[in-house]
Amino acid sequence: MEEAKENEIFALRTTANREDQVMDFVTSNAKRKKLEVYSVIRPHGMRGYIFLEAATKTDAEQAAFNVPYARGILANSVSYSEIEHMLEQVKHEVNIQKNDIVEIISGPFKREKAKVTRIDKSKEDVVVELLEAAVPIPITVKLDAVKVIRRETGEEEEAKE
Repeated sequence: MEEAKENEIFALRTTANREDQVMDFVTSNAKRKKLEVYSVIRPHGMRGYIFLEAATKTDAEQAAFNVPYARGILANSVSYSEIEHMLEQVKHEVNIQKNDIVEIISGPFKREKAKVTRIDKSKEDVVVELLEAAVPIPITVKLDAVKVIRRETGEEEEAKE
């Protein structure tokens, strides 16, 4: 338990929306150079920063050295209490069901109406088929990119008859 207290957390500035690529480069650098980098964290909703848990600032800097889209380690280390609220996974209730009619509220299919065919709660994805499309093509969108218009309960009863 004492080792965990000795490790420090460093913030690495990145180009916005390139956090995942920077994480991949940093983890491969740390493994290849056998650095004491214990974890790389990308908080959901925080753009332009990732956090490295490392034994020393030198290890964190070496892991981020020559990494594309990495802008540099911030001068001071970050305490766990400062980033703790960003790391806690908050599960929100999913109120979308199969066969619901939804409206896509973001992305290239914005304002299109679609029927839900499958829901992946772990990835927070929903597979929909556009209603106005001539050929039903399954499209995967994020759960927060759809809004339920109406519940489809009548179809199940019609199918049984």
